Amino acid sequence: MTDNGDKKYSTISIPKPLFDKIKGRIDGTGFNSVSSYVTYVLRQVISQDEPKDEGDVFSKEDEEKIKERLRSLGYLD
Repeated sequence: MTDNGDKKYSTISIPKPLFDKIKGRIDGTGFNSVSSYVTYVLRQVISQDEPKDEGDVFSKEDEEKIKERLRSLGYLD
């Protein structure tokens, strides 16, 4: 592992044809390296498997306000 400031990095190997495809894909994007693109993609994949944060659910009071509003609009009985 390489220490780069506060972050630690490791090196992985990917097939050269895949590297070349990724390099072509990131041309003209905000990604400045194949490594940064691969890191982004892997974070997206990993985040799909992580449990969702339950801290963003509505409070009971908020839920009741929403239900009342939906009732007044005729969406709920």
